[in-house]
Amino acid sequence: MVISAILHGEAQSGAPMLGDHLAMDLLNTEARDDGKTIEFWNNDAEVLQWLARYGIAPAAENSSFAPAELLVQAKALRTLARKLITGFKEGKSQDISELNQYLHTFDTTPSLAMNAEGKLTLSRISRSTSIGSLLGPVAEAVAELLVEGNFDLVKQCEHPDCILWFYDRTKAHKRRWCSMALCGNRHKAAQFRKRSSS
Repeated sequence: MVISAILHGEAQSGAPMLGDHLAMDLLNTEARDDGKTIEFWNNDAEVLQWLARYGIAPAAENSSFAPAELLVQAKALRTLARKLITGFKEGKSQDISELNQYLHTFDTTPSLAMNAEGKLTLSRISRSTSIGSLLGPVAEAVAELLVEGNFDLVKQCEHPDCILWFYDRTKAHKRRWCSMALCGNRHKAAQFRKRSSS
């Protein structure tokens, strides 16, 4: 029940940010504990809160989508991302046309700005208030992972009751757990109990 308490604590502000890549954190908006699914997205507001944690916000107050439409599209993107990432990890050819639909609705323009150090930065900002402007950066992160990612480093937590994903950026690439505080400690405690009972 440790994971449940920690995950539910995280749920106050959304899904855990343990994936070390936006595409991995997209998959981690759904978790599991004691065989039960924990859904972090139950309405548009929760999706917007999750997006805001990554600096993605509506281009205007009055975003142009119907209630629950963002939720439906975000979950569809998550399902698609899981299918593509899993397929690529297994070395299977995947149909990328659905992901392109998300990418093609992401209408952006270049923008020049000064950063905190006083240096110029060039970024892209959304030009619309559509769902595409909100989910576009997430779809782009999935696409970048598919193009540039090392799929040997795309991993799922080794704990049998965990479905969280991460991009292993450790130096030795030996990361096994979504988090030492979550599943790493659960594994250590289980091993200790096993040794103690022998």
